[in-house]
Amino acid sequence: MRISYAHNSEVIMDAEQPREPEQRQRARARQADIARAAGVSQATVSLVLSDGEAAARRVAEPTRRRVLEVAEQLGYSVNPAARSLAGGRNRLLGVYTFEAVFPSRDRDFYNPFLVTIEQEAERAAYDLLLFTSATLPDQRRSIYAGGVNRLALADGCILLGRRENQAEVARLAREGFPFVYVGRREIPDCEFSYVAADYAAVTAQVAAHLVELGHRNIAYLGAYQPKTPDHDRATGWQAAVEDAGIGDTTQLLRLGKRREIEPVIAQLVEDGCTALVLEDPESAQRYLDTVAELGLDVPGDISVAVLGDVPTVSGTSNWTGFRIPREEMARQAVRLLLDAIDTPAAQPANVTVPCSFTAGTTVGKVPRATGTRTRRTTRGRSR
Repeated sequence: MRISYAHNSEVIMDAEQPREPEQRQRARARQADIARAAGVSQATVSLVLSDGEAAARRVAEPTRRRVLEVAEQLGYSVNPAARSLAGGRNRLLGVYTFEAVFPSRDRDFYNPFLVTIEQEAERAAYDLLLFTSATLPDQRRSIYAGGVNRLALADGCILLGRRENQAEVARLAREGFPFVYVGRREIPDCEFSYVAADYAAVTAQVAAHLVELGHRNIAYLGAYQPKTPDHDRATGWQAAVEDAGIGDTTQLLRLGKRREIEPVIAQLVEDGCTALVLEDPESAQRYLDTVAELGLDVPGDISVAVLGDVPTVSGTSNWTGFRIPREEMARQAVRLLLDAIDTPAAQPANVTVPCSFTAGTTVGKVPRATGTRTRRTTRGRSR
């Protein structure tokens, strides 16, 4: 199997003999169509769409903009197969991220996704093309940085990342380009395939575990600017505490700045809070350090649950919470993408994969002295 990298305007990949012809959902717009609609020569269209720097030097800016606007209106996308043999398939699967997520360490959150995508692509006799750095002037990543869909170098693409550009995802869907998003995403008036973890169900399990151990005064600490997966967690949490009849004694707080953490936790403890539920696994260690700085023992003085996989750090506690099924999500994403490539007219499909609850050691029974606890004067250390 070969892995290739698409970097800015340069593409490095091995030649692959095209395979069987493939029919798209609708007729693919050609450069000749753009030329007629824009009132320019086909040579001008080719220059604008294939070489942005040369076009900037040799084509008047109003003309260049008009060509790009018409290309977008007609839903034009690059057809690399047509550059070799018309109608051929490249046997390339793309992987695109809206932020830098390609791992430099094996323990990176996205590493299991990428490793599994590679394995599944190889099993299906596809090569991978990793799109890494097409950026706009403001350094935001863009699928359409050059005015056309760069992902069309591949037969289809898997999208990753928390900070998606919704307008670009919607445009991909309108163009009929095969893609699957890893993670549930909601975009108004837009349907597309995705594979998601069932955060709501497993978060409800975490809530039930806390209730079973006697916790009633619980604080759910969430991201200040929640994304769709955060909303899913919060939805599962709120439903579970309402079902348990403790909705009036739990709080859902969204903290925006690091300096807010210590005074908020200190006040929660003073108010009798016995458990913290952390929505963002990335910040879990920071919260645990804060609890230790307040002289509190976990779980002796206060319990802490985390809604997801905590980045591996030496000495980190065995967290109570759940594991995200990253390998299975990646596996399902590749299978959905291959189905979309093979059956362009098929409706978008959504797959939800269950997470695995872990009891861990950071949640215990409610302390006997709840409501009368005092913080220790020496710094405690979390277990």
